[in-house]
Amino acid sequence: MTKRIWEKYLDERDQKVYSGAGLGKVNGLGENPALVIIDVTYGFTGEESEDIEQSIKKYPTSCGADAWKAIPHIKELLNVCREVNIPIFYTIIEGHKHNSNEKTAIKGNVFGHPTLVEGGKGTEIVQQLKPIPGEIVISKKKPSAFFGTPLVSYLVDENVDTLIVTGTTTSGCVRASVVDAFSYNFNVVVPEECVFDRGITTHAMNLFDMQQKYADVLSTDEVIKSLKKKVQHA
Repeated sequence: MTKRIWEKYLDERDQKVYSGAGLGKVNGLGENPALVIIDVTYGFTGEESEDIEQSIKKYPTSCGADAWKAIPHIKELLNVCREVNIPIFYTIIEGHKHNSNEKTAIKGNVFGHPTLVEGGKGTEIVQQLKPIPGEIVISKKKPSAFFGTPLVSYLVDENVDTLIVTGTTTSGCVRASVVDAFSYNFNVVVPEECVFDRGITTHAMNLFDMQQKYADVLSTDEVIKSLKKKVQHA
């Protein structure tokens, strides 16, 4: 079996406890999946692949080079989702333009930075993943794609039963969205290569925790194969 990204952070006791409790079961894709791309904007990626220490000088929320490793995987999955004609949603975070003290996404006023407020370059979805007509972009002010947004009403309207969650950050907005999706009784799938974070350990351990309790953390290839198989059998 392929080693998982989180295994090196677990001791023997952790592995025994989680497996012994029966956690980590796989639900798989339901009948009507949808794709959500969480906050893959220049504010979280920077404008090119560079070390995070350099990238945060312009965009303080940037995840640096790890974002640019994930973008081609998200693009591949996005292309397949378009081919098989499933609903596609994007989220962006925009700080309040005229109230930099408003709590946006995280504590503090990071999103009062000029690049991250409403209309700033950092709020733009990266060109590689640019939405096409019919794909919905949702602006949010909090971590979850669901909080204070109409996302759940769109999903109900499309009879969606499974959410494929991609984007950033693994430990923040992705995790918050995954937990809320699970709480709304959606099946949740997280393609491992399609999410990223600014911290290596937080990325790995949040993937582990989501896999154990809230989502199926699968390879992008597995998700793509499942999507294509579902269409062939339709």
